[in-house]
Amino acid sequence: MKKIKLAKIASLILTAAMTMSFAACSNGNTDDNGNGGGNASADGYKVGVIQYGSHPSLDNCYAGVEEALKAAGITDIDRQDGNFDSATCDTIAKNMVAKNYDIIYAIATPAAVSAYASAANTDIPVIFCAVSDPVAAGIVEDMAAPGGNCTGTSDILDFSSQVELIQALQPDVKKIGVLYTTSEANSVSQLASLKAVAESKGLEIVEQGVQGAADVPQAAMTLAAKVDCINNFTDNNVVSNLTVLLEQANAAGIPVYGSEVEQVSNGCMASISIDYIALGKVTGEMGVRVLNGESAGTIAVGQISEGTPVVNTEVMERFNITLPEAYADAEKVTTNTEATE
Repeated sequence: MKKIKLAKIASLILTAAMTMSFAACSNGNTDDNGNGGGNASADGYKVGVIQYGSHPSLDNCYAGVEEALKAAGITDIDRQDGNFDSATCDTIAKNMVAKNYDIIYAIATPAAVSAYASAANTDIPVIFCAVSDPVAAGIVEDMAAPGGNCTGTSDILDFSSQVELIQALQPDVKKIGVLYTTSEANSVSQLASLKAVAESKGLEIVEQGVQGAADVPQAAMTLAAKVDCINNFTDNNVVSNLTVLLEQANAAGIPVYGSEVEQVSNGCMASISIDYIALGKVTGEMGVRVLNGESAGTIAVGQISEGTPVVNTEVMERFNITLPEAYADAEKVTTNTEATE
């Protein structure tokens, strides 16, 4: 697993201890068919997972959640994919609530909003993963004391370190472009944070909003013509169309910076990367604590806010950029050719 500094993860040691305790009390068996689909596990729990859509970051989140649940002896997990559609997530969440699932995990902000709304006025806890600003999304009252019956983990990007990395690789950079989805609360919040950091460093952020996947090609081409590079968030719509963004940026002769290692492996030049498997594992453990009797609303939102520098050596070579000595220990990857075909 990639090395990463985990910062501000509330009660992590307690989480691990309680997870082990829970596992010791669970027999770990599946149903007679050995599968999920919403049937009760041998330990008596029905666990649902709503994943907003499938792209590497969110897939890694689920891998971490699944790892934590299996470590606790829970193997009957009903994971459903929202296909990057909020209405589909709404339907999935309502069905899980109607079937009286014991707990619902939700990966990414739109899935979390759907699960939270559907589980309101029930006793079904919602545990979210990779929600950058859960307060702005309206699913918790406070990061330290979420309230209600919902908590989870937040993938706060370290924009200060990210901008420092961009400046180190491109000392003459003046304008950083951002392509984001206007309806994704996490992206709106991340944009505001990046602007504040960039302004303090004398840089200009040029933003280009999109509403859906169909808008990405033209918006990416327009943006790439205006800036020195593009910085990519954890915007689900943009990440799932990363190949399109990279094509337009490459045509304009500018690099794209990612937010985690999978994006760098898929063609971005560099990133201060979050480990989403680790984030998912912490999320899974938080849910186990809730199943073991804790109230979700009293468990502080877990956060990963510091990452590891990762660079794509092939992309750097293409742009004739030499890795600065300060980043000599950065993780080095090459492009996943399957992802760019």
